[in-house]
Amino acid sequence: MASRSRPFFPAHLPVTSETGFRRVYVWQWPVRFFHWINAIAVTMLFSTGLYIAWPMLTPAGEAWHNMLMGKVRQIHFLCAYVFLINYAFRTYWFWMGNRYARSGFPRVWDPDWWVRLFRQAWRYLSLERGKVFLGHNPLAGISYTVFVIGGGMFQMLTGFALYSQNKTGGLWDRLVGWVIPLLGGAFQTLMWHHLMAWIFVVFVIVHLYMVFYDGLQHQNGLVTSIVSGEKFFKEGHVDED
Repeated sequence: MASRSRPFFPAHLPVTSETGFRRVYVWQWPVRFFHWINAIAVTMLFSTGLYIAWPMLTPAGEAWHNMLMGKVRQIHFLCAYVFLINYAFRTYWFWMGNRYARSGFPRVWDPDWWVRLFRQAWRYLSLERGKVFLGHNPLAGISYTVFVIGGGMFQMLTGFALYSQNKTGGLWDRLVGWVIPLLGGAFQTLMWHHLMAWIFVVFVIVHLYMVFYDGLQHQNGLVTSIVSGEKFFKEGHVDED
């Protein structure tokens, strides 16, 4: 006679520090939505930006008929608007979401935050398995703040400033046209824009490595949590909730 298995729910297990895991809903759907839209937008922006900087493809026929560069630039600008809207949405959810939506934000005025930051950095450097942060740990928080928030804002300012040259006196020229003279001209602004794009690439590589490393080290479902929103932990192993 066939038997019927019951669904597995880690939260129903008897929990001990040796055998059991608990499950907690950490990343709300807007946070996960922001993450994946941001990942797609940044990938498209970098890919199209590479072609704009170095048009390696040469289609056959007259330029006016193909307009490949124009289409690539159109995609680049469209993804820039997606990134801008997504950025504003995530900023809103920073205040309206649960406590994990604000986790890891640098509290530079708090001496305890600096202690946790250097302790987390030492754990990574020494490959030591530390306790679990259900949200972002201080090192991840400051990385996202500097590169995603700060770097993203810099890319939007320089990118839309360059875009504003298409229409002198237009909306974007009035909003961010001041960036070009501030950075010393259009060429210098373009070079800073390119430099930050490559810094984003380095950040993404380190980010992927640390996510897989941390997920395997702590067995906390970190990789899948950005899809399901749920992370796992053993009682007594949580450093900060």
